[in-house]
Amino acid sequence: MSGALYLDLDGTLLGAGASLLHDGEGGVSLLGVRAIAACLRADVEVVLMSGRRRAQVAEDARLLGQSAFIYECGCVLEIDGEALWLSELVAGERTVYEQIEDTGAPALLLEHYAGRLEYHDPWHRGREISHLFRGQLDVGEADALLREHGHGNLRVVDNGTLTRRGAERLRAYHLIPAGGSKAAATAAHQRARGLARAATFAVGDSREDLAVAAVVDTFWLVANALERDETMHEAMRAHPNVRVTAAGHGEGVYEAVLTTLAERRGGGA
Repeated sequence: MSGALYLDLDGTLLGAGASLLHDGEGGVSLLGVRAIAACLRADVEVVLMSGRRRAQVAEDARLLGQSAFIYECGCVLEIDGEALWLSELVAGERTVYEQIEDTGAPALLLEHYAGRLEYHDPWHRGREISHLFRGQLDVGEADALLREHGHGNLRVVDNGTLTRRGAERLRAYHLIPAGGSKAAATAAHQRARGLARAATFAVGDSREDLAVAAVVDTFWLVANALERDETMHEAMRAHPNVRVTAAGHGEGVYEAVLTTLAERRGGGA
């Protein structure tokens, strides 16, 4: 293979209603599919990375004909049927989700942020690793709270915006083992495939996605990421290799893919 694309699903490749065939407004669009096809023709592996559960991401990867994918916010990289866990917590007699629950950390967060944080029902059900919440909180403050109460082996991940509740825009948060991240899983995939950083790029919409910029040649934020969260402008300044698409969702992915592939063919011109 000539390289790899690390691609987020919700809010990035997928449009309204988490549909591959619709844009952010619900209009029919095939540009996301065309972006994937362009990668496959160029021998670029497409590695889906998502906060979703394994079963969901595995099925999406299978539909694209890809054998590597990242799930539960980077806690696990699965590559050619082998699962690589990126944290000290691994499934055994009890799932990682149950092990995290046993620590009392989820209850601590819900109590401390009462009225500002809740489980993201029903999508928090049946999870094997991360506890999935929705609401509004400061991630740095939440991580400090966890450390203060002896949960330094866990962290809170900001995985992007959800729908509005009145005037407030809710965000998705995952409570995961501290060693897991989309960036770490991306780097692990590069090592496994023997890919140089220069041969890889990524597209996403959240702060957790943005951290992948540290390990790829170019990171693209889809336009809707900035439209829904103006604070992303400040966050992206930490990464000089971040670019922003003119369009959102699948159309933005198409723009990022075609631009990147064309620049590579032209030697960066």
